[in-house]
Amino acid sequence: MAEVEFESVLEFLRKNGLPECESALMEDVRDISQLGSSELEKFLFPMVPPPPLLRIPSTRRLPLPPDLSDDEFVSLGSSTTELCSSEFINPYGVRTTRPTSEASSERLSQFGTARDYPDFDMQNDLFWYKEKDEDYPMPPLFLGRDFYGEESDDKTGFEENKEFPIVINGIIAGRYYVTEFLGSAAFSKVVQAHDLYSGIDVCLKIIKNDKDFFDQSLDEIKLLKFVNKNDPADEHHILRLYDYFYYQEHLFIVTELLRANLYEFQKFNRESGGEPYFTLHKLQVITRQCLEALSYLHDLGIIHCDLKPENILIKSYKRCKIKIIDLGSSCFQTDHLSLYVQSRSYRAPEVMLGLPYGQKIDLWSLGCILAELCSGEVLFPNEGVVMLLARMIGTIGPIDMEMLHKGEEVHKYFTKEYDLYYLNEDTKQVEYIVPEESSLENHLQICDYGFVEFLKFLLEINPKRRPTAREALEHPWLSHSYI
Repeated sequence: MAEVEFESVLEFLRKNGLPECESALMEDVRDISQLGSSELEKFLFPMVPPPPLLRIPSTRRLPLPPDLSDDEFVSLGSSTTELCSSEFINPYGVRTTRPTSEASSERLSQFGTARDYPDFDMQNDLFWYKEKDEDYPMPPLFLGRDFYGEESDDKTGFEENKEFPIVINGIIAGRYYVTEFLGSAAFSKVVQAHDLYSGIDVCLKIIKNDKDFFDQSLDEIKLLKFVNKNDPADEHHILRLYDYFYYQEHLFIVTELLRANLYEFQKFNRESGGEPYFTLHKLQVITRQCLEALSYLHDLGIIHCDLKPENILIKSYKRCKIKIIDLGSSCFQTDHLSLYVQSRSYRAPEVMLGLPYGQKIDLWSLGCILAELCSGEVLFPNEGVVMLLARMIGTIGPIDMEMLHKGEEVHKYFTKEYDLYYLNEDTKQVEYIVPEESSLENHLQICDYGFVEFLKFLLEINPKRRPTAREALEHPWLSHSYI
Protein backbone atom coordinates (compact mmCIF):
# COMPACT_ATOMS: atom_id res chain seq x y z
CA MET A 1 0.00 0.00 0.00
CA ALA A 2 2.69 2.45 1.04
CA GLU A 3 4.76 1.65 -2.05
CA VAL A 4 1.83 2.27 -4.41
CA GLU A 5 0.95 5.59 -2.78
CA PHE A 6 4.59 6.69 -2.75
CA GLU A 7 4.94 6.02 -6.47
CA SER A 8 1.73 7.94 -7.18
CA VAL A 9 3.06 10.90 -5.23
CA LEU A 10 6.26 10.94 -7.28
CA GLU A 11 4.29 10.62 -10.51
CA PHE A 12 2.04 13.51 -9.48
CA LEU A 13 5.00 15.79 -8.66
CA ARG A 14 6.71 15.02 -11.97
CA LYS A 15 3.56 15.58 -14.03
CA ASN A 16 2.94 18.94 -12.38
CA GLY A 17 6.49 20.20 -12.79
CA LEU A 18 7.42 20.30 -9.11
CA PRO A 19 11.07 19.17 -9.06
CA GLU A 20 11.82 21.00 -5.80
CA CYS A 21 9.09 19.14 -3.96
CA GLU A 22 10.21 15.84 -5.50
CA SER A 23 13.81 16.50 -4.43
CA ALA A 24 12.72 17.35 -0.89
CA LEU A 25 10.66 14.15 -0.67
CA MET A 26 13.48 11.97 -2.01
CA GLU A 27 15.94 13.61 0.37
CA ASP A 28 13.76 12.69 3.33
CA VAL A 29 13.33 9.15 2.04
CA ARG A 30 17.10 8.77 1.78
CA ASP A 31 17.45 10.10 5.34
CA ILE A 32 15.37 7.21 6.67
CA SER A 33 16.65 4.58 4.25
CA GLN A 34 18.10 2.62 7.15
CA LEU A 35 14.69 2.13 8.76
CA GLY A 36 12.85 -1.15 8.51
CA SER A 37 9.80 -1.63 6.27
CA SER A 38 7.38 -1.31 9.15
CA GLU A 39 8.89 2.01 10.16
CA LEU A 40 8.87 3.17 6.55
CA GLU A 41 5.15 2.43 6.52
CA LYS A 42 4.78 4.74 9.54
CA PHE A 43 6.79 7.40 7.75
CA LEU A 44 4.49 7.37 4.74
CA PHE A 45 1.29 6.97 6.72
CA PRO A 46 1.86 8.39 10.22
CA MET A 47 -1.82 9.10 10.88
CA VAL A 48 -3.30 5.61 11.18
CA PRO A 49 -5.53 4.89 13.00
CA PRO A 50 -7.40 8.20 12.82
CA PRO A 51 -8.57 10.11 15.89
CA PRO A 52 -12.29 10.33 16.66
CA LEU A 53 -14.18 13.07 14.83
CA LEU A 54 -14.91 16.12 16.98
CA ARG A 55 -18.17 17.93 16.39
CA ILE A 56 -18.22 21.17 18.35
CA PRO A 57 -20.66 24.09 17.94
CA SER A 58 -18.90 27.13 16.44
CA THR A 59 -20.89 29.40 18.76
CA ARG A 60 -19.36 27.94 21.91
CA ARG A 61 -17.76 30.65 24.10
CA LEU A 62 -15.84 30.46 27.32
CA PRO A 63 -15.69 33.22 29.95
CA LEU A 64 -12.92 35.79 30.13
CA PRO A 65 -10.64 35.34 33.16
CA PRO A 66 -10.92 38.04 35.83
CA ASP A 67 -7.36 39.25 35.36
CA LEU A 68 -4.46 38.95 32.94
CA SER A 69 -1.75 38.49 35.50
CA ASP A 70 -1.16 34.76 35.64
CA ASP A 71 0.57 32.49 33.16
CA GLU A 72 -1.57 29.39 33.68
CA PHE A 73 -2.13 26.94 30.87
CA VAL A 74 -5.78 27.48 30.02
CA SER A 75 -7.23 27.51 26.52
CA LEU A 76 -10.06 29.95 25.96
CA GLY A 77 -10.22 30.50 22.25
CA SER A 78 -9.96 26.96 20.94
CA SER A 79 -13.31 25.24 20.87
CA THR A 80 -11.62 21.84 20.98
CA THR A 81 -9.94 22.40 24.30
CA GLU A 82 -12.51 20.93 26.68
CA LEU A 83 -13.04 17.80 24.61
CA CYS A 84 -9.36 17.19 23.90
CA SER A 85 -7.45 16.44 27.09
CA SER A 86 -4.51 18.70 26.19
CA GLU A 87 -2.35 20.65 28.58
CA PHE A 88 -1.40 22.99 25.77
CA ILE A 89 -3.13 26.28 25.28
CA ASN A 90 -4.56 28.60 22.75
CA PRO A 91 -2.38 31.58 23.66
CA TYR A 92 -4.62 34.05 21.86
CA GLY A 93 -7.25 33.75 24.58
CA VAL A 94 -10.57 35.38 23.74
CA ARG A 95 -12.16 34.89 20.34
CA THR A 96 -13.14 38.27 18.93
CA THR A 97 -14.55 39.59 15.69
CA ARG A 98 -11.80 41.13 13.59
CA PRO A 99 -12.57 44.60 12.26
CA THR A 100 -11.67 45.50 8.71
CA SER A 101 -8.05 46.63 8.73
CA GLU A 102 -7.13 50.02 7.33
CA ALA A 103 -3.44 49.21 7.40
CA SER A 104 -1.41 49.13 4.21
CA SER A 105 -0.40 45.84 2.63
CA GLU A 106 3.09 46.24 4.06
CA ARG A 107 1.52 46.08 7.52
CA LEU A 108 -0.24 42.75 6.99
CA SER A 109 1.03 40.25 9.50
CA GLN A 110 1.50 36.60 8.63
CA PHE A 111 1.08 35.33 12.17
CA GLY A 112 -1.76 37.18 13.88
CA THR A 113 -2.89 40.53 15.20
CA ALA A 114 -3.44 42.10 18.62
CA ARG A 115 -6.66 41.53 20.52
CA ASP A 116 -7.76 40.93 24.12
CA TYR A 117 -5.10 38.40 25.04
CA PRO A 118 -5.00 37.01 28.57
CA ASP A 119 -1.43 36.74 29.76
CA PHE A 120 -0.85 33.03 29.36
CA ASP A 121 2.32 31.17 28.50
CA MET A 122 3.03 28.67 25.75
CA GLN A 123 4.56 25.37 26.78
CA ASN A 124 7.93 24.81 25.18
CA ASP A 125 7.49 21.29 23.86
CA LEU A 126 9.44 20.19 20.79
CA PHE A 127 7.27 17.33 19.54
CA TRP A 128 8.89 17.34 16.12
CA TYR A 129 12.39 16.79 17.46
CA LYS A 130 13.50 13.18 17.96
CA GLU A 131 16.75 12.42 19.73
CA LYS A 132 17.79 9.70 17.28
CA ASP A 133 16.63 11.50 14.15
CA GLU A 134 18.85 13.97 12.37
CA ASP A 135 15.80 15.33 10.63
CA TYR A 136 12.05 14.94 10.65
CA PRO A 137 10.33 13.27 7.72
CA MET A 138 8.31 14.76 4.91
CA PRO A 139 4.65 14.05 5.69
CA PRO A 140 2.48 12.32 3.11
CA LEU A 141 0.25 13.89 0.51
CA PHE A 142 -3.38 13.18 1.34
CA LEU A 143 -4.96 11.85 -1.85
CA GLY A 144 -8.51 10.70 -2.51
CA ARG A 145 -10.69 10.34 0.54
CA ASP A 146 -9.55 11.87 3.80
CA PHE A 147 -9.27 9.83 6.97
CA TYR A 148 -12.90 10.35 7.85
CA GLY A 149 -14.16 8.96 4.56
CA GLU A 150 -15.27 12.34 3.22
CA GLU A 151 -14.48 13.09 -0.41
CA SER A 152 -11.87 15.82 -0.86
CA ASP A 153 -12.61 18.68 -3.24
CA ASP A 154 -11.33 18.07 -6.77
CA LYS A 155 -8.61 20.59 -7.53
CA THR A 156 -6.31 20.71 -10.51
CA GLY A 157 -4.10 23.65 -9.68
CA PHE A 158 -5.53 25.67 -12.56
CA GLU A 159 -8.44 27.28 -10.71
CA GLU A 160 -8.88 31.04 -11.16
CA ASN A 161 -8.98 31.42 -7.38
CA LYS A 162 -5.57 30.52 -5.97
CA GLU A 163 -6.75 30.84 -2.36
CA PHE A 164 -7.39 27.86 -0.14
CA PRO A 165 -10.93 28.13 1.32
CA ILE A 166 -10.79 28.60 5.09
CA VAL A 167 -13.55 26.71 6.93
CA ILE A 168 -13.75 27.30 10.67
CA ASN A 169 -14.33 23.99 12.50
CA GLY A 170 -13.20 22.17 9.37
CA ILE A 171 -10.43 19.57 9.36
CA ILE A 172 -7.45 19.91 7.04
CA ALA A 173 -5.64 16.77 5.89
CA GLY A 174 -7.49 14.66 8.43
CA ARG A 175 -5.41 16.13 11.23
CA TYR A 176 -5.68 19.89 11.78
CA TYR A 177 -8.95 21.15 13.23
CA VAL A 178 -9.27 24.84 12.22
CA THR A 179 -10.36 27.02 15.14
CA GLU A 180 -9.63 30.59 14.05
CA PHE A 181 -8.52 32.74 11.14
CA LEU A 182 -5.49 34.77 12.23
CA GLY A 183 -4.54 36.89 9.24
CA SER A 184 -3.20 37.08 5.71
CA ALA A 185 -0.25 38.41 3.78
CA ALA A 186 0.71 38.84 0.15
CA PHE A 187 1.29 35.15 -0.47
CA SER A 188 -0.35 33.27 2.40
CA LYS A 189 -3.16 32.93 4.89
CA VAL A 190 -2.68 31.92 8.51
CA VAL A 191 -5.07 30.01 10.75
CA GLN A 192 -4.98 28.63 14.24
CA ALA A 193 -5.63 24.90 14.36
CA HIS A 194 -5.73 22.09 16.87
CA ASP A 195 -3.48 19.15 16.00
CA LEU A 196 -5.67 16.12 16.64
CA TYR A 197 -2.63 13.88 16.92
CA SER A 198 -0.32 15.72 19.28
CA GLY A 199 -3.13 17.53 21.12
CA ILE A 200 -1.58 20.98 20.80
CA ASP A 201 -2.71 24.19 19.12
CA VAL A 202 -0.56 25.16 16.18
CA CYS A 203 -0.23 27.84 13.53
CA LEU A 204 -1.01 26.76 9.96
CA LYS A 205 0.45 28.92 7.19
CA ILE A 206 -1.32 28.22 3.88
CA ILE A 207 0.62 29.27 0.80
CA LYS A 208 -1.29 30.55 -2.21
CA ASN A 209 -1.38 28.25 -5.23
CA ASP A 210 1.33 30.06 -7.17
CA LYS A 211 4.67 28.64 -8.30
CA ASP A 212 6.74 31.67 -7.24
CA PHE A 213 5.17 31.67 -3.78
CA PHE A 214 5.57 27.90 -3.60
CA ASP A 215 9.29 28.12 -4.43
CA GLN A 216 9.89 30.90 -1.90
CA SER A 217 8.08 28.92 0.78
CA LEU A 218 10.19 25.83 0.07
CA ASP A 219 13.25 28.00 0.68
CA GLU A 220 11.73 29.15 3.98
CA ILE A 221 11.10 25.53 5.01
CA LYS A 222 14.69 24.56 4.22
CA LEU A 223 16.02 27.49 6.24
CA LEU A 224 13.73 26.77 9.20
CA LYS A 225 14.75 23.11 9.20
CA PHE A 226 18.41 24.12 9.10
CA VAL A 227 18.04 26.74 11.84
CA ASN A 228 15.93 24.51 14.11
CA LYS A 229 18.22 21.53 13.60
CA ASN A 230 21.17 23.57 14.88
CA ASP A 231 19.15 24.75 17.88
CA PRO A 232 17.51 21.57 19.27
CA ALA A 233 17.01 23.10 22.73
CA ASP A 234 15.19 26.15 21.32
CA GLU A 235 17.56 28.65 22.93
CA HIS A 236 17.91 31.25 20.18
CA HIS A 237 14.44 32.80 19.86
CA ILE A 238 13.60 31.58 16.34
CA LEU A 239 10.22 30.21 15.29
CA ARG A 240 9.91 26.41 15.53
CA LEU A 241 8.82 24.43 12.51
CA TYR A 242 6.67 21.42 13.41
CA ASP A 243 5.58 20.06 10.04
CA TYR A 244 4.90 20.83 6.37
CA PHE A 245 2.83 19.09 3.72
CA TYR A 246 1.18 19.48 0.32
CA TYR A 247 -2.62 19.22 0.27
CA GLN A 248 -5.22 20.12 -2.38
CA GLU A 249 -2.69 22.02 -4.51
CA HIS A 250 -1.43 24.09 -1.58
CA LEU A 251 1.70 23.99 0.52
CA PHE A 252 1.08 24.08 4.29
CA ILE A 253 3.65 25.07 6.92
CA VAL A 254 2.91 24.09 10.52
CA THR A 255 4.68 26.04 13.26
CA GLU A 256 4.38 26.76 16.94
CA LEU A 257 1.54 29.09 17.86
CA LEU A 258 2.70 32.40 19.27
CA ARG A 259 0.89 35.59 20.26
CA ALA A 260 0.67 39.12 18.87
CA ASN A 261 3.42 40.70 16.81
CA LEU A 262 5.09 43.78 18.25
CA TYR A 263 3.40 46.21 15.87
CA GLU A 264 -0.12 45.01 16.57
CA PHE A 265 0.42 44.64 20.30
CA GLN A 266 1.91 48.11 20.65
CA LYS A 267 -1.05 49.53 18.75
CA PHE A 268 -3.47 47.63 20.99
CA ASN A 269 -1.59 48.64 24.13
CA ARG A 270 -1.66 52.35 23.25
CA GLU A 271 -5.28 52.42 22.08
CA SER A 272 -6.57 50.49 25.10
CA GLY A 273 -5.24 53.16 27.44
CA GLY A 274 -3.64 50.61 29.74
CA GLU A 275 -0.28 50.76 31.42
CA PRO A 276 2.47 51.11 28.77
CA TYR A 277 4.00 47.72 28.07
CA PHE A 278 7.16 48.72 26.24
CA THR A 279 9.10 50.29 29.08
CA LEU A 280 12.85 50.76 28.75
CA HIS A 281 13.38 47.66 30.88
CA LYS A 282 11.20 45.54 28.60
CA LEU A 283 12.85 47.06 25.52
CA GLN A 284 16.16 46.01 27.01
CA VAL A 285 14.93 42.43 27.47
CA ILE A 286 13.48 42.31 23.92
CA THR A 287 16.66 43.81 22.46
CA ARG A 288 18.86 41.20 24.09
CA GLN A 289 16.72 38.36 22.70
CA CYS A 290 16.67 39.88 19.21
CA LEU A 291 20.45 40.29 19.23
CA GLU A 292 20.92 36.72 20.44
CA ALA A 293 18.67 35.52 17.60
CA LEU A 294 20.51 37.64 15.02
CA SER A 295 23.90 36.57 16.34
CA TYR A 296 22.80 32.93 15.98
CA LEU A 297 21.50 33.43 12.43
CA HIS A 298 24.59 35.39 11.44
CA ASP A 299 26.90 32.69 12.84
CA LEU A 300 25.10 30.29 10.49
CA GLY A 301 25.82 32.67 7.61
CA ILE A 302 22.18 33.80 7.29
CA ILE A 303 20.85 37.34 6.76
CA HIS A 304 17.23 37.74 7.91
CA CYS A 305 16.55 40.53 5.36
CA ASP A 306 13.09 41.49 6.66
CA LEU A 307 13.29 42.31 10.33
CA LYS A 308 10.36 44.52 11.37
CA PRO A 309 7.85 44.70 14.26
CA GLU A 310 5.43 42.40 12.40
CA ASN A 311 8.10 39.69 12.26
CA ILE A 312 8.80 39.67 15.99
CA LEU A 313 6.10 37.81 17.93
CA ILE A 314 5.49 37.62 21.64
CA LYS A 315 5.75 34.21 23.25
CA SER A 316 5.02 35.29 26.84
CA TYR A 317 3.73 38.70 27.87
CA LYS A 318 4.50 38.25 31.55
CA ARG A 319 8.07 37.09 31.03
CA CYS A 320 8.56 39.32 27.96
CA LYS A 321 9.67 36.47 25.70
CA ILE A 322 9.77 36.94 21.91
CA LYS A 323 10.47 34.93 18.77
CA ILE A 324 11.67 36.08 15.35
CA ILE A 325 9.64 34.68 12.45
CA ASP A 326 9.43 34.81 8.65
CA LEU A 327 12.61 33.54 7.01
CA GLY A 328 10.88 33.74 3.62
CA SER A 329 13.11 36.60 2.50
CA SER A 330 16.24 35.37 4.27
CA CYS A 331 19.34 34.25 2.46
CA PHE A 332 22.87 33.08 3.02
CA GLN A 333 25.68 35.58 2.70
CA THR A 334 27.08 33.49 -0.11
CA ASP A 335 23.86 33.70 -2.16
CA HIS A 336 23.32 36.11 -5.02
CA LEU A 337 21.92 39.04 -3.04
CA SER A 338 18.76 40.75 -4.30
CA LEU A 339 18.81 44.50 -4.83
CA TYR A 340 15.43 44.90 -3.11
CA VAL A 341 15.23 43.50 0.41
CA GLN A 342 13.76 44.70 3.72
CA SER A 343 10.49 46.56 4.23
CA ARG A 344 11.01 50.18 3.28
CA SER A 345 10.78 51.83 6.72
CA TYR A 346 13.41 49.41 8.06
CA ARG A 347 15.66 49.34 4.98
CA ALA A 348 19.34 50.05 5.56
CA PRO A 349 20.95 52.94 3.64
CA GLU A 350 23.42 50.68 1.83
CA VAL A 351 20.48 48.74 0.37
CA MET A 352 18.76 51.94 -0.81
CA LEU A 353 21.95 53.21 -2.44
CA GLY A 354 22.67 49.95 -4.26
CA LEU A 355 25.82 49.08 -2.33
CA PRO A 356 26.98 45.59 -1.38
CA TYR A 357 25.35 44.62 1.89
CA GLY A 358 25.67 41.99 4.57
CA GLN A 359 24.34 40.92 7.94
CA LYS A 360 24.59 44.41 9.40
CA ILE A 361 21.42 45.44 7.56
CA ASP A 362 19.56 43.46 10.26
CA LEU A 363 21.15 45.67 12.95
CA TRP A 364 19.87 48.80 11.19
CA SER A 365 16.36 47.32 11.12
CA LEU A 366 16.56 46.51 14.84
CA GLY A 367 17.51 50.11 15.60
CA CYS A 368 14.47 51.37 13.69
CA ILE A 369 12.22 48.90 15.52
CA LEU A 370 13.43 49.93 18.98
CA ALA A 371 12.96 53.63 18.19
CA GLU A 372 9.40 52.87 17.05
CA LEU A 373 8.54 50.81 20.14
CA CYS A 374 9.89 53.55 22.40
CA SER A 375 8.13 56.50 20.74
CA GLY A 376 5.07 54.81 19.26
CA GLU A 377 5.87 56.37 15.87
CA VAL A 378 7.72 54.91 12.88
CA LEU A 379 11.18 56.44 12.76
CA PHE A 380 11.30 56.58 8.96
CA PRO A 381 7.69 56.54 7.63
CA ASN A 382 6.93 54.53 4.50
CA GLU A 383 7.39 57.17 1.81
CA GLY A 384 9.42 57.29 -1.38
CA VAL A 385 13.06 56.26 -1.05
CA VAL A 386 14.28 59.81 -1.62
CA MET A 387 12.15 61.08 1.29
CA LEU A 388 13.46 58.27 3.49
CA LEU A 389 17.02 59.28 2.64
CA ALA A 390 16.18 62.89 3.49
CA ARG A 391 14.79 61.85 6.89
CA MET A 392 17.84 59.69 7.57
CA ILE A 393 20.21 62.54 6.78
CA GLY A 394 18.18 64.99 8.85
CA THR A 395 17.88 62.67 11.87
CA ILE A 396 21.09 60.60 11.86
CA GLY A 397 23.56 62.67 9.84
CA PRO A 398 25.16 62.92 6.37
CA ILE A 399 25.96 59.95 4.15
CA ASP A 400 29.66 59.30 3.65
CA MET A 401 30.98 60.41 0.25
CA GLU A 402 32.52 56.98 -0.22
CA MET A 403 29.01 55.46 -0.20
CA LEU A 404 27.68 58.09 -2.61
CA HIS A 405 30.55 57.48 -5.01
CA LYS A 406 30.08 53.70 -5.14
CA GLY A 407 26.30 53.21 -4.89
CA GLU A 408 24.68 51.91 -8.08
CA GLU A 409 21.34 53.54 -7.22
CA VAL A 410 22.73 56.90 -6.08
CA HIS A 411 21.96 58.64 -9.41
CA LYS A 412 18.23 58.03 -8.86
CA TYR A 413 18.17 60.23 -5.76
CA PHE A 414 21.21 62.52 -5.90
CA THR A 415 22.43 65.02 -8.50
CA LYS A 416 26.06 65.09 -9.62
CA GLU A 417 26.60 67.64 -6.86
CA TYR A 418 25.00 65.15 -4.41
CA ASP A 419 21.87 67.18 -3.76
CA LEU A 420 18.72 65.17 -3.12
CA TYR A 421 16.08 65.49 -5.83
CA TYR A 422 12.95 63.86 -7.18
CA LEU A 423 10.75 64.19 -10.25
CA ASN A 424 7.35 65.69 -9.49
CA GLU A 425 4.84 63.41 -11.24
CA ASP A 426 2.27 66.22 -11.59
CA THR A 427 4.48 68.98 -12.98
CA LYS A 428 7.18 66.74 -14.50
CA GLN A 429 9.68 69.13 -12.93
CA VAL A 430 12.77 68.22 -10.95
CA GLU A 431 12.47 69.38 -7.34
CA TYR A 432 15.27 69.56 -4.79
CA ILE A 433 14.87 68.32 -1.23
CA VAL A 434 16.55 69.93 1.74
CA PRO A 435 16.61 67.50 4.71
CA GLU A 436 14.89 68.91 7.78
CA GLU A 437 17.25 68.86 10.73
CA SER A 438 16.11 66.75 13.66
CA SER A 439 17.59 64.22 16.08
CA LEU A 440 16.90 60.88 17.68
CA GLU A 441 16.33 62.66 20.98
CA ASN A 442 13.53 64.73 19.42
CA HIS A 443 11.89 61.63 18.00
CA LEU A 444 12.16 59.54 21.16
CA GLN A 445 11.19 62.29 23.60
CA ILE A 446 13.16 60.65 26.41
CA CYS A 447 16.22 61.62 28.43
CA ASP A 448 17.82 58.17 28.78
CA TYR A 449 21.33 58.83 27.51
CA GLY A 450 22.34 55.16 27.46
CA PHE A 451 19.38 54.09 25.31
CA VAL A 452 19.87 56.97 22.86
CA GLU A 453 23.56 56.13 22.50
CA PHE A 454 22.70 52.46 21.92
CA LEU A 455 20.31 53.41 19.10
CA LYS A 456 22.94 55.65 17.53
CA PHE A 457 25.30 52.68 17.75
CA LEU A 458 22.86 50.54 15.72
CA LEU A 459 21.79 53.35 13.36
CA GLU A 460 25.23 54.09 12.01
CA ILE A 461 24.74 55.02 8.35
CA ASN A 462 28.08 53.56 7.22
CA PRO A 463 27.88 49.77 7.70
CA LYS A 464 31.66 49.65 8.24
CA ARG A 465 31.13 51.48 11.54
CA ARG A 466 27.91 49.69 12.45
CA PRO A 467 28.32 46.88 15.01
CA THR A 468 27.73 43.19 14.49
CA ALA A 469 25.05 41.51 16.60
CA ARG A 470 27.71 40.03 18.85
CA GLU A 471 29.38 43.42 19.32
CA ALA A 472 26.01 45.06 20.07
CA LEU A 473 25.41 42.54 22.87
CA GLU A 474 28.44 44.00 24.65
CA HIS A 475 27.06 47.56 24.72
CA PRO A 476 26.85 49.05 28.25
CA TRP A 477 23.14 49.91 27.91
CA LEU A 478 22.22 46.22 27.93
CA SER A 479 23.85 45.88 31.34
CA HIS A 480 22.13 48.88 32.86
CA SER A 481 19.65 48.02 35.63
CA TYR A 482 16.14 49.55 35.46
CA ILE A 483 14.82 47.61 38.48
